[in-house]
Amino acid sequence: MDEIEDETTDLREQIFHNNVREQIIFLLLFILLYLASFALLGRFKRKGREDYYSTDEDEVMVYRISTWLCTFSLAVSIGAVLLLPFSIISNEVLILYPKSYYVKWLNSSLVQGLWNYVFLFSNLSLFVLLPFAYLFTESEGFFGHRKGLMARVQETFIVLALHAMAVIGITCVISALIDKDKSSIQTLLNLWSYHLPFLYSCISFLGVVMLLVCTPLGFVRLFDIVGQYLIKPQFLHDIDEEYHAYALEEECLRRRLKHAQVTGKSYMSPAPMSLDQAKPILQDEYETPGELFRLRNGKLQSALGLRLTEVELKRRLLDKQRQTSSLRRNVLYPVAMILLIGLTGITVFMVLTNTVELLVGIKALPLSSRQFTLGITSLSMLGPFGAFLEIVLILYLIATSSIGLYSSPPMSRIRPRTKSTPFNLVIANCALILILSSALPLLSKILGITNFDLLGDFGSIEWLGNFQIVFIYNLVFATAATLCIANNFTARVRRELYARILTFFENLHPTSVPSRTPRPSLGKID
Repeated sequence: MDEIEDETTDLREQIFHNNVREQIIFLLLFILLYLASFALLGRFKRKGREDYYSTDEDEVMVYRISTWLCTFSLAVSIGAVLLLPFSIISNEVLILYPKSYYVKWLNSSLVQGLWNYVFLFSNLSLFVLLPFAYLFTESEGFFGHRKGLMARVQETFIVLALHAMAVIGITCVISALIDKDKSSIQTLLNLWSYHLPFLYSCISFLGVVMLLVCTPLGFVRLFDIVGQYLIKPQFLHDIDEEYHAYALEEECLRRRLKHAQVTGKSYMSPAPMSLDQAKPILQDEYETPGELFRLRNGKLQSALGLRLTEVELKRRLLDKQRQTSSLRRNVLYPVAMILLIGLTGITVFMVLTNTVELLVGIKALPLSSRQFTLGITSLSMLGPFGAFLEIVLILYLIATSSIGLYSSPPMSRIRPRTKSTPFNLVIANCALILILSSALPLLSKILGITNFDLLGDFGSIEWLGNFQIVFIYNLVFATAATLCIANNFTARVRRELYARILTFFENLHPTSVPSRTPRPSLGKID
């Protein structure tokens, strides 16, 4: 009996020590993520007098607490992005070193707990902390009560509770309309185990749809960004010729701007070689007033000034590019473009393969609730290299989706800017990033980027078991990505072909096509 009690005591102590060790690891990871999030948030938020340097101590404390809440949600977002990479690395490390003393802390319980914490904190940040931060900054206290920090806290809690009741009511109505069989009094009162998971399921579906729209746009936009910040090779891009062309255009714009300041009514067409020989072209020299592009009442000078600023910035950029080494110019850009094309092509190929396997029935749906044990077998056919490729593709997806999100025209108003983002936009951006990052594991599993099972409550989202949704999502993603990439690489060719065909028909039937008088541009050198 004593031996049995000793074994039981040793087992309990081991479980206790393992639990303490896991909690310490979680705490250390969260501290690192929190510090990184705080530094990232401080880079973008505005430090104006009305927000952060107010003479009211209560106002300063309100924004300080709201900043802490936003930092917490941003740390959770980064943790959600790193969920799959950390899990895949842990599995491969345990396969390579199964008996190593230094990796014993990596186990299934640790990874499972990490997924559970991220899911819990994602819900907490999305439904409680971020709405509280916004309402807290907008609160002033109820009318007739004593003003102060506690009055603003009370108002925030009451308004948040009212909003929560409204959202829960809408969720109950939507769930009853979608699933009429489960609409009863028991399910109406079963808030924690039915309506809250259903609400998060709707939010995750919204995030996956946002990723479906933003990721193909990010593929195209990333090529443009690489072309802007990296120097193209000399055999594809003559930098010296463009530099001299922009220098001449800049000088021409300066003469036009000076002439517009002297006359004040019209500008020269074509551009004069000197101001002494310049004579203004009057509008009555043309039969049609619309054929002459004229700007009056200061608009001409404003337009010329803006165009001059753009040309001057481009000329300075080209001047810096001319001074770079030939090795960087001829190697870095082709390698970056080949890498982007390769990652995009591999992603589309894996999605197409996953679509065919789903259609045939080889691969199961991403809905999974079974327990997963680390270190048994590699989840990739290529072993550690395949696992590394999966991690790169997952990070590539979140990068392209973020670029596609913030490069879209509707997001221009809330796009964060360095040291000039108002606090309400900081909260909105934290919410958007949290929605995208928490949907990234679902996206990776739906598209077949990785075979790692969705652990915890991530794998129990109901719509993941719908074959039609998963199949159509794969098909639409592959089609949209292919069309966006093809359109990006063939747009210039199609425009050139259209121009050549139009010119051919104009030369073939010169009388049938009305002649067009060339309109002078603001500094374009032919």
